[in-house]
Amino acid sequence: MSTTPLSGLAVSTHDLRKTFRHGANVAVAGLDLAVPRGGVHALLGPNGSGKTTALRMLLGLLRPDSGTMEVLGHTVPDELPQVIDRVGAIVESPKFFPTMSGHTNLALLARAVGVPATRVGEVLEQVGLAARARDDVGRYSLGMKQRLAIASTLLKDPELLIFDEPTNGLDPAGLHEVRTTMRSLADAGRTVVVSSHLLAEVQQVADTVSIIGRGRLLRSGHVSELLGGGGRVRVVVKPTDAAARVLMDASYEVSPAADGALVVGRPGSSVDPSAVARLLGSADLWPSELTVAVDSLEQVFLSLTEREHLAATQHSSHTPQGVAS
Repeated sequence: MSTTPLSGLAVSTHDLRKTFRHGANVAVAGLDLAVPRGGVHALLGPNGSGKTTALRMLLGLLRPDSGTMEVLGHTVPDELPQVIDRVGAIVESPKFFPTMSGHTNLALLARAVGVPATRVGEVLEQVGLAARARDDVGRYSLGMKQRLAIASTLLKDPELLIFDEPTNGLDPAGLHEVRTTMRSLADAGRTVVVSSHLLAEVQQVADTVSIIGRGRLLRSGHVSELLGGGGRVRVVVKPTDAAARVLMDASYEVSPAADGALVVGRPGSSVDPSAVARLLGSADLWPSELTVAVDSLEQVFLSLTEREHLAATQHSSHTPQGVAS
């Protein structure tokens, strides 16, 4: 867990729990989150992991069974009225009038929430829709409609933005548009919390991430830290078989990469790239490439969620019949 002081967090939860159907369905099971202020924080997890339930509790749309939550330094839900104007959120597909322009739709919303009409043009500019502001929403692409939804959350100039699966159903162009919009909002000083299962997209836009499985936090931190490769190195050397034997004889773990390289690790410790180079050189094997191995976010995600699934399966197999796990 993060050791950042609470004053430095945009969102924090401790031991958060939510069940449905009189406790039979555990959606969130002791969830601890620590979202730093500023940047894009991704909430990752497979379907049913509790992401949407957690976000709805933060926004006061669901009440937790137990645990504590803070948003921008305020305890929620008790102090939610004091902080809600500083939060913008999309937790389901927003509804707009398709025969009205994007500008008109936002102008009606601005009037309803008591925001000056001048904000409409400003937020449309922020999400890159100024040039299409007078077009009917029915003519917008899915990506444009999602950016219009993001613009609607910006009317009150919030510090914190919470988006639940904002890129669902978008084509590559729409994905790029929404990703660019989230990145620009974070670069302007806001905190953007986004839940997603599109790992490649998240890897391109997120600064920090929390990975959730079965309602629990599995791992969190900066994306660069999570993708560090676990202290392994990647080496390209010929002949590959001879190099693998030399490395394994020296107690390294060696696995082949898809492109023919070798990924070299050592149980319980990091691998020193220079030591690998010296070992291979002493056997007259000279690497043409030797770099620190970097996982994809998808690899980290799958490793953690598969481990959680295995643990849950083992626990279930040891649970006496008739006793809920």
